[in-house]
Amino acid sequence: MKTQQKSVHKKLIRALVIVLLLLAILAGAFFWYVSDYYRAEDVALEVLAQNDGIVTQDNLTILSPSYQSDTAIIFYPGAKVEAEAYLPLLDQIRQIGITCILVDMPFHMAIFDSDAAEDVMTQFPEIEHWYLAGHSMGGAMASKFAAEHPNEVNGLILMGAYIYGDYPDEDTLTIYGSLNQSVEDHIDYTENIVEIEGGNHAQFGNYGLQKGDPPAEISSEEQQKQTVEAIEAFLAERNPANS
Repeated sequence: MKTQQKSVHKKLIRALVIVLLLLAILAGAFFWYVSDYYRAEDVALEVLAQNDGIVTQDNLTILSPSYQSDTAIIFYPGAKVEAEAYLPLLDQIRQIGITCILVDMPFHMAIFDSDAAEDVMTQFPEIEHWYLAGHSMGGAMASKFAAEHPNEVNGLILMGAYIYGDYPDEDTLTIYGSLNQSVEDHIDYTENIVEIEGGNHAQFGNYGLQKGDPPAEISSEEQQKQTVEAIEAFLAERNPANS
């Protein structure tokens, strides 16, 4: 009997060791995967260093316009992209009078905190009109939040992404580069769609070339300029008082 008990005990220990080894391997693989992300280019980091209207607060970077605004955009970055890569784009948006709040996601992936906007909104009670925005996976997670909280969100702005979840296309602005075929193939609605000719997937941010993304036929400056113009027109139509 004792011999059988010892045998069972040894098998349990062996099984436990195997499970722990597998968990360690999986954890190592996960941290290796998330540590390999796209870094913000110097031009993006310079925006943070050179502007007084931009402050960091915990996992948020807040870009305030030169005059008080009651409208804000919460921005979710693309997967495995350093959040600061989107500062050049958001800096241009704040210059049209819109507060922009950039969320630095856990492991650089919005899928791990798709409800981040809820906590952001409670911190800024002075904002009356909230818009969710995001690039790529960040756009999908922003869309998910908007679909689940329709009464808290005035609209949705997607870049290199399409509506994910049940959110009205009439309340959504979808912007994508003409070279980003995978996004175009998934757009099955017709309202508020802006195609940037010669644009690609990555140039909504400043983080260099992205794997699998064709080189753009226009500069990142031009792609972002057209993006800001589309956003300004979309917001002006919805909030005439702010135009």
